[in-house]
Amino acid sequence: MKVLYAIQGTGNGHLARAREIVPYLKKKCEVDVLISGTQFDIDFSFDIKYCFKGLGFVFGKKGGVDIWNTYIKTKLKRFRKEVKSLPVTDYNLVINDFEPVSAWAAMKMKIPCISLSHQCALIGKNVPKAKKSDPFSSFILKNYAPSHKSVGFHFVGYSKNIFTPIIRTEIRNIERTEKEHYTVYLPSFNDEKLLNIFSEFENEKWQIFSKHNKGPFKKRNIEILPLSNDAFINSMAASKGVICGAGFETPAEAMYLGKKLLVVPMSNQFEQHYNAAALKTLGVKVIKKINKINYPKIKEWIDSDFKIEIEYPDITNTVINRVFEIYVDNILKMKLSKRKLNLKI
Repeated sequence: MKVLYAIQGTGNGHLARAREIVPYLKKKCEVDVLISGTQFDIDFSFDIKYCFKGLGFVFGKKGGVDIWNTYIKTKLKRFRKEVKSLPVTDYNLVINDFEPVSAWAAMKMKIPCISLSHQCALIGKNVPKAKKSDPFSSFILKNYAPSHKSVGFHFVGYSKNIFTPIIRTEIRNIERTEKEHYTVYLPSFNDEKLLNIFSEFENEKWQIFSKHNKGPFKKRNIEILPLSNDAFINSMAASKGVICGAGFETPAEAMYLGKKLLVVPMSNQFEQHYNAAALKTLGVKVIKKINKINYPKIKEWIDSDFKIEIEYPDITNTVINRVFEIYVDNILKMKLSKRKLNLKI
């Protein structure tokens, strides 16, 4: 059996999960890997056969997705060419982590496609939703990377086909300590803004990981560090607490490590607002923006001892087995619809 495993390359979470999943897949079948998008900072631990531009999102420096640059860099003509150029008929199955090129190629050529992502879990019936949801967000979740069936990940297993997070081996094996610093990862803010904010809390030590600086430097009580997988993991495991965006993998890892957690959802990033809603139900501190108005909330979080420690089990093999059960029990038995999808590309 030949499988194409396709990964979204915007952010680090998809690739971090792939580093755990790909070795399990290779034990069961022949696997080729595809990635689209370019905004990630984790090294590959496997070969990449296909690399596309895809349809990504561009992070800004003011706390959110840069809508204008995302629009400018979205080239549908190029995307159509990428979809047509992918030899998806060489594969029995596409396993898709919110990656649009392979998803649309599979739909077009009627190749079985199973979504294996956090995003597909967000539209589940029992999953907490953002208070301010909009039709466009729902449209993107359902149509950005369409599939025939789905297996999702979330902070809680809300249904049979929604599993708890896959925690990286490095996180599972690392020693947990508690030193004097807080770890900060807010890549959609520029360093100057973060320096101004966290220098106000001069009695605390901050290690801020930056996508915008290639070299480390220190200013008073703050260290600015270039983003590095090992350095970030070591910092987080030894921290008093973690401040990050409301993504999926980093909050899950912080809770697994038993760290105090504060999240700041990115503006114009609907997924993070869904995540923030779910984290709130678990008791995680959520603030809308990093600014002077929210200094008291940040100080309250610093002074609090409240932590959430979740012992997420290693379910990688269980998840992969579930994907193949769905493939055998559902997709092979059903006739793929011959009707055209409503969304054209």
